[in-house]
Amino acid sequence: MDVTTLGGLLVGLGAIGAAVASYLGKRGENANGRLNAEFDQIQEERDGLRGERDGLRLVLAERDARITELLEERLADQVELTRLRVRIVEMGGDP
Repeated sequence: MDVTTLGGLLVGLGAIGAAVASYLGKRGENANGRLNAEFDQIQEERDGLRGERDGLRLVLAERDARITELLEERLADQVELTRLRVRIVEMGGDP
């Protein structure tokens, strides 16, 4: 084998090596792109779920405030009923 043939073989092997490296690099790039797209989608879903969670927390806080208000009204009603029963007894009636 002379030097020219050997050089041609080395250039051919180099070209094949470069093609393989390029192919593998492109596959890695595609995989990385898909992974980034998945992460972006997951982050968007997470942000949406956080928004829903915050909305539900607001609804729960409003509900809890309303329950507290109703309990206070119930207590006031019970106090008023007790006061009226005492008043009935004082007036000689039967509660």
